[in-house]
Amino acid sequence: MRAAHVDVDRVTAPAFALADELSPGAGAWHAHRRHQLLFAAEGSMRLELEEGVWVLPPRRAALIRARVAHRVDVDHASSLRTIYWAPRFAPAPRADCAVFAIDVLAREMILHAMRWPPREASRDASGRRFLRVLIELAHARATNALPMHLPPPRSDELRRALSIVHARLGDPLRAAEVARGAGMSERTLARRMEVELSLGFRDYLHAARMLRAMERLAVPGTRVAEVATELGFATPSAFTHAFARFAGETPRDYSARSSATVLHTAGSPTRRKTG
Repeated sequence: MRAAHVDVDRVTAPAFALADELSPGAGAWHAHRRHQLLFAAEGSMRLELEEGVWVLPPRRAALIRARVAHRVDVDHASSLRTIYWAPRFAPAPRADCAVFAIDVLAREMILHAMRWPPREASRDASGRRFLRVLIELAHARATNALPMHLPPPRSDELRRALSIVHARLGDPLRAAEVARGAGMSERTLARRMEVELSLGFRDYLHAARMLRAMERLAVPGTRVAEVATELGFATPSAFTHAFARFAGETPRDYSARSSATVLHTAGSPTRRKTG
């Protein structure tokens, strides 16, 4: 829930912006009758939907469709900037959730949009025009969604297996070992992963490690070598190569960009627990 007690669905403006400062913790499950554009201005967040978990790294954005239940989870204090719009105002996102990279133009437009919170947006036609252009730009950027998603298990057996994986991401895990720990055969584990996740064991493990690395590297002061060791890589260079192939940039560049401070934060941010 929003600490400032803004009921998003009762706002009369067809589109508006809100700035939030999030405290560590897991937010409550909720859904809005409006579509959302979320921008992680500072800090890394997890977006949890029924369809799985998306990582929203710093300086990335996400689109979430209206009426899709979700919650936001953060490990460290984070800054979130959100644009809400009614379905009649602009087109809906193409997917329930998509995380994507944005350029300098889109970033500055999102930060500039914070001058149109609910009350101002209700009476400012120029603000509504600006928000519509920003939403169109976000739709265009979202066509190149990033691989920030881990699909959810549906069976109890696979849920037990993946809990072992996430608890031991730094260990040299083998599928047979995880299967035994979850009380199933290696063949059953492979079948469950293919049917429920459309991923093999090694691909899922690699994606889980890379997404964990993104969360860790978003914390200021975290060293690349430290994360490489935590995730079981033999050398920092091996980790750097794997991370760059997955994220499209080196962990050092990602960490430096993630730790940078946003200077233009127009609007009055709300300090709240996630939700």
